[in-house]
Amino acid sequence: MVVRRKNLCCGVMSPSTENQIRRYPISDRIYELLHRNIQEVFGEDDDACRRAAIKELCTEDCVLYAPPGVFVGHDALDKFAGGLRATHPHFAYTPQGAPQALHNAGRLAWGSGPRGEKPEYTGLDVIIVRDDKIAALYVFLDSEPS
Repeated sequence: MVVRRKNLCCGVMSPSTENQIRRYPISDRIYELLHRNIQEVFGEDDDACRRAAIKELCTEDCVLYAPPGVFVGHDALDKFAGGLRATHPHFAYTPQGAPQALHNAGRLAWGSGPRGEKPEYTGLDVIIVRDDKIAALYVFLDSEPS
């Protein structure tokens, strides 16, 4: 669904408003960000690829809220995701159900464990999107990794 905003005075869109209209549903971008985040940021073994994904997917001032604390910016996110990945290099992140989007936010439940096996732990990511990038990521764990 494409959201169209009308000028409140006359009920028609101004040319500047028309130029700001999204050419695709925001939910599509949110779904993409959710899926790519678990695969290309948290599931990526290659440091350079992970850093490139963070730069593409996240705002420079992005904030990660995770059980051990709050991490701000690309470097902090990279350090956290890389450190987590190093503790479980053989784990894969798999979506558990469909993502959901609402306005500028989205959520995706996921599981993590050895590829092809039942997840050893599960969680839920909630993102806030600004300028088509992740501005905030909240990570909720259902169970602690073993």
